Amino acid sequence: MKSRPRGAALALPLIALLALLVPMTALLAPLTPARAHADENKTKPSVTLSTTEAAKGADVTVTGQGWRPGALLMLLVCGQSDPEHGVIGGTNSCANADGQAVTTDAKGSFSKVLSAAPPPKPCPCVVHVATVQGEQALVDSELTITGHPVAPLPSEAGEGKLAVLAEPRLDGSGSLLTWFGAPPARTLVFTVGNLGAAPVKDPVFELGTAHGVFAPQWEERQWKGTIAPGGKAEIKLAFELSPGAHGDYQISLRYAKKLLATEPWGVDRPWGVTLFWILLCLVVPAAVFRIGMAVVDRLRPRTPRRPGEPGPTGPARHRGVRLPEVT
Repeated sequence: MKSRPRGAALALPLIALLALLVPMTALLAPLTPARAHADENKTKPSVTLSTTEAAKGADVTVTGQGWRPGALLMLLVCGQSDPEHGVIGGTNSCANADGQAVTTDAKGSFSKVLSAAPPPKPCPCVVHVATVQGEQALVDSELTITGHPVAPLPSEAGEGKLAVLAEPRLDGSGSLLTWFGAPPARTLVFTVGNLGAAPVKDPVFELGTAHGVFAPQWEERQWKGTIAPGGKAEIKLAFELSPGAHGDYQISLRYAKKLLATEPWGVDRPWGVTLFWILLCLVVPAAVFRIGMAVVDRLRPRTPRRPGEPGPTGPARHRGVRLPEVT
């Protein structure tokens, strides 16, 4: 029986190698993380109330459009707030026990019945709708609660009461987990002074993260403490980016809708993820090639030996060398 040509013996592992490398090119596409920011031209989220005035405990239907599909939202009735200044004092001004959660549909819409529970702070009041996780978005819609006390907004709501006195900095560094795609985290440290005539208690700052040319995505951060008139305080606000984020970012700080400071941040690429995929593309094809060669060697036909011819392990078969006869 004729032996199979050596080229035919290599055909099977080469075909297996090519069949594996084709899908590998598709696996390399996720190495670049998806952009964390949506297109600026998308529809802005909005909220509509079934009534703008309700009695204590009455039901108000909250309808929203233009939100992120599948987003989890929290609905709260908050006092000491208005759409221009937001929720002064953070969620401490809201009726948290009577809040509602809702998930938007595939079109980014929702409808939920919310009780007009009296908040712990006097009106003006709003229905505060905000995302719980992911890309931050919030909308405040005015709501008048019949019989609930009304008081002017505190003086701390005015712009220009807090000012940054020293250059902010980003504290923290990467770790081995960050090198393999864990969320990069830092702490924004800055010193603010109270330029107003009244103390500022538990101020609520907004941290914005912007990637490239995209607009900042804002997230509320409340600092516990009181800054007396003419006083100052060092504030530390921790935050993190999405997993696998890298590139040029800009961190912004805002208070009472006024921009206080910006700080650039160059985030290193998670090279550990890239190294993992490179090693995977080298090791897996090599292993498949060795397995294919072993299978081919086992399945290929063997040439029958002639009588008196030494076996494959004999010295005469070693590398095809004929040994001289001994006389």
